Amino acid sequence: MTETASASAIAPSRTVAVVGTGTMGQGIAQVALVAGHPVRLYDAVPGRAREAADALAGRLDRLVEKGRLDAEGRDAALARLYPAEELAELADSALVVEAVLEQLPVKQELFGALESVVGEDCLLATNTSSLSVTAIAGALCHPGRFVGLHFFNPAPLLPLVEVVSGFATDEAAATRAYETAKAWGKTPVRCTDTPGFIVNRIARPFYAEAFAVYEERGADPATIDAVLRECGGFRMGPFELTDLIGQDVNEAVTRSVWESFFQSPRFTPSLAQRRLVESGLHGRKSGRGWYAYETPGAPSKEVVRPEPHTAPPAKAPAAVTVVGDLGPARELVAMMTEAGIDVTTVNEGGPYIELPGDGQLVPADGKTSVEFADVVYFDLALDYRGATRIALSASQDTSERAVTEAVGLFQKLGKEVSVIGDVPGMIVARTVAMLVDFAADAVAKGVASPEDIDTAMRLGVNYPLGPVEWNRRLGQDWAYDLLSALHERCPTGRYAPSLALYRQAYAGDEETGS
Repeated sequence: MTETASASAIAPSRTVAVVGTGTMGQGIAQVALVAGHPVRLYDAVPGRAREAADALAGRLDRLVEKGRLDAEGRDAALARLYPAEELAELADSALVVEAVLEQLPVKQELFGALESVVGEDCLLATNTSSLSVTAIAGALCHPGRFVGLHFFNPAPLLPLVEVVSGFATDEAAATRAYETAKAWGKTPVRCTDTPGFIVNRIARPFYAEAFAVYEERGADPATIDAVLRECGGFRMGPFELTDLIGQDVNEAVTRSVWESFFQSPRFTPSLAQRRLVESGLHGRKSGRGWYAYETPGAPSKEVVRPEPHTAPPAKAPAAVTVVGDLGPARELVAMMTEAGIDVTTVNEGGPYIELPGDGQLVPADGKTSVEFADVVYFDLALDYRGATRIALSASQDTSERAVTEAVGLFQKLGKEVSVIGDVPGMIVARTVAMLVDFAADAVAKGVASPEDIDTAMRLGVNYPLGPVEWNRRLGQDWAYDLLSALHERCPTGRYAPSLALYRQAYAGDEETGS
């Protein structure tokens, strides 16, 4: 493959082959077809390629019905679609994308056979989501032309494609793969061959921290989901999302990443989720996971979700004192004033909101309420004005008056309030801090650029902000301080801030002279 040829996308006149005709294979084939390529479909099971071609015709018919493709475009696309009975029929391909079983020997054997069939300028790509691109290419004579092209399901609809360079991948091959995905209307991001790539590596805390709060008996699944949606700004909570993905699938990815990182405590799987999988409660597809999806007389996919814990109405304090800078929560000062609460500010000390009964309302900082005389913690919000729910945490020693005043204050600001257990870092704050740390660690280790990480997390898992951008908004030492406090209270290594986060926090201190 020459540098000139690889510097641009594969021409639409060149053939793209897809090996493996399941849901993902059909989706990738559809993307290439609509982009104008001749497409060859191959499956090791006789007759499957023809069945997939018929299924693709149905997919294109539905696009016509929805007005997303005209009849002429559909007919032209179908004229470019060729089911292949033999691997040798893929010889003229400029790109072969594999979407077969997630088993290393199967993929290695396939690409070994392809190498003897296709031309020297053919780009070979795997759609693996869990295996090492480097390992798959390890048996090839020419691994330089081998890349990962990780599409997200459903491939025709989701824009993100992770372009993964293995240890031996030529830069020219990665660039050509990137430009081809871009020409297909996708949003490609580049990354090195790391367990989980970008999305599945950095997303682990979103699930893990929610499961940990549940296992610590801090809150029930419905409440945790509601807080992450209504306070954190995430589109779905982790319990409902893993039910949608499939508990078996999500747990397998978590376990794979954990094992690939030599069982690092940072990636430790959830025992509660393991028990769910062992019980056959895999989520929507099995009728029950964290939630139930079948009730008498109701559609089988209708969720039966318990209501989140919501505190009853409480009287708001007439006046409070804000001590110090509330940091990410400083907008609360204006909100309280606008709500008619008399606010006095004290610049030194804190940060906390002093309540009339001498209790303190403190932003989540990784510590626990039980350590202090009369402290109620409140969680991080993506946007305190826009949030419709806030979580509070208190210990058994916190006075009832302090909790009641804290609840009333946030209700006065128009929020539903969920009071959870005395969990260090609460729900949103510890989740975001871990996401920030995982992203910083990935950037420092050359996994991907900060921009590609944020793009991947927004498009791949619909996060309201990329973790790098979230870090900028929260301040360079916010996540480091919270995780350091968490690590002191849970010294397993899971919450120990990465060296990258330490360097960021230290650089921030130097810049401010502190």
